[in-house]
Amino acid sequence: MFKSLSSALILRGIVAVALGIIALAWPGVTVLTLVVLFAVSALVAAAVQAMFAFNSTAGGPVAAHLLLGLADLAAGVIALAWPGATARVLVLIVGCWAVFAGVFGIVVAFRAGELARSRLLFISGGLGAVAFGVTLFARPALGAAALASLFGLFSLTNGAGLIMQGIGLRRNRETRPSVVPHEKAA
Repeated sequence: MFKSLSSALILRGIVAVALGIIALAWPGVTVLTLVVLFAVSALVAAAVQAMFAFNSTAGGPVAAHLLLGLADLAAGVIALAWPGATARVLVLIVGCWAVFAGVFGIVVAFRAGELARSRLLFISGGLGAVAFGVTLFARPALGAAALASLFGLFSLTNGAGLIMQGIGLRRNRETRPSVVPHEKAA
């Protein structure tokens, strides 16, 4: 598809920068888009489970696939019917993840053999993650906009990095000396 890896990196970077700008300019639309993508994903998963259920020959897996399909279908319909509530739940899930990751980071800090500098980094990172998670629990509506903004900032920085990698790769390829075969000593 692409003639070079550098072109692919540059294109991915441009798309990521564009997504970052959109997420920062319209955080509400970004959150709504994530909810709709979740709903579509759940509905596709429901269809796949139904397909597994009706292609199965044993009785036990049929019921399990049908139940999973119904749960997926319900999740997709609920997400589309109540996108605000779904966005809040998404924020709360990210909050749970942040608290768990933060506590885990703090526990890792006290692992035997850690250097003081590493211990301080683990503790400060863990405390920051816990504070982020608690903030999301306290203000989930603001948390959704904050997540969209964080996604936007991540996309901007990641996209800029991809563009720089692609340009660097292209420059290295252009400035690399051509390989000359070694002459055999006579």
